[in-house]
Amino acid sequence: GEGSGSRIYSWENPGEILVWDAATGVKLFELKGHFKRVNSVVWSPDGTKLASASDDETVKIWNAVTGELISTLKGHVWEVTCVSWSPEGTKLASASFDRTVKIWNALTGELISTLKGHSNWVNSVDWSPEGSQLASASYDKT
Repeated sequence: GEGSGSRIYSWENPGEILVWDAATGVKLFELKGHFKRVNSVVWSPDGTKLASASDDETVKIWNAVTGELISTLKGHVWEVTCVSWSPEGTKLASASFDRTVKIWNALTGELISTLKGHSNWVNSVDWSPEGSQLASASYDKT
């Protein structure tokens, strides 16, 4: 897993995300809500939220301080492989085996747009540093 400040996360059991204190090794809480394997977990730029992508076809946004589920983003029709926060923390991009990248309003959970163009599974997506572009990688070799 990765961390934000003194907290790190990991995932082992299907659907379960663990958040740890990096300094002490103490488990702070478990994020339970996905019912299939979690493929990606990322901290928001300000460190107050986590976003997770799962084989259950959803992206979830969590409060990284309390562990509470904030919202569930539904729209993909196959496993979600990757999720990425925009630099300002107001949008999320998700990649999926359904061959799409979706852009979400991270504050409201609403779908902003669906990007189609890959001919195979999309396994990675990330924002440019200024947030004006997205890069995605796919099993179609692009």
